[in-house]
Amino acid sequence: MSSLGWRCALARVRFFSVLALLSLSTAGARADIRVTDDSGQTLVLQAPARRIISLAPHATELLFAAGAGAFIVGADRYSDHPPEARNIPRIGDSSLLDIERIVTLNPDLIVVWLHGTPQRQLAKLRGLGVPVFHNEPRTLADISRSLLQLGRLAGTEPHAEKAAGDFSAAVAELRARYAGRPPVTLFYQLWTNPLLTINREHLISDVVRLCGGANIFAHLEALVPAVSAEAIIAAQPEAIVTTSGEFESDEAFRVWKKFPSMHAVARNAFIILDSGTISRHSPQILEGARLLCERLDQVRAQRRP
Repeated sequence: MSSLGWRCALARVRFFSVLALLSLSTAGARADIRVTDDSGQTLVLQAPARRIISLAPHATELLFAAGAGAFIVGADRYSDHPPEARNIPRIGDSSLLDIERIVTLNPDLIVVWLHGTPQRQLAKLRGLGVPVFHNEPRTLADISRSLLQLGRLAGTEPHAEKAAGDFSAAVAELRARYAGRPPVTLFYQLWTNPLLTINREHLISDVVRLCGGANIFAHLEALVPAVSAEAIIAAQPEAIVTTSGEFESDEAFRVWKKFPSMHAVARNAFIILDSGTISRHSPQILEGARLLCERLDQVRAQRRP
């Protein structure tokens, strides 16, 4: 072969070698799954997660909604929805995890509630060397985003995209119907003793805004601030809202009935929501949102012309 022929052959070999390397590089890049979680951390998976542990009830619901329920190999003891979740092996709860059981389950992804898991437990989980996805929706839009993120991590994007789209459409429908109506001021009673409420950054406050409500303590700095009865009475909310999970009947409202001059008391504008829906950072929150919107509309109807 001539010198020119050798050079041409060598050039072809080099060309195809570079092409092969580029192909391998591209294939590797395509295999990487990158998602930034709610802590600001970017997770990188080489392949979709197929052995997932969920450490929060809402995370379990999100995984099922995103089409990844079949890949959950362990869950916290409070994960009870959907019904299939009750058959998943238990690994304790966020405050006391069975680390040995988690290790034996050989997870390739652990999903945690960002501010619902103690730091000492998070440190133990990170020490396992398993990718940890931190989740904490603060708005309804964050729930849609969480569905898409988990679907990407689990390789169930088509299912997750449909679930996120359906959820966003339902939220948009409620927002279009109620958000522009005359605002109803309300006190959201998260707990009685001490009196705890929510600020504007809390997910439930986004539901309140969706329904055309106005949280009287939205301006406070703490996510779950303690407030005084005097401050609530002075604010004169038109409605007082709480959940059924912590109270029997109207026990939570008994303290307020001693103040008949309050607008909410005079109109008997006490609203009890199901804590299993309104308090979950999952698509279930739509049920609580619909009920709150309907009840706030009833409060509007009680206003005198």
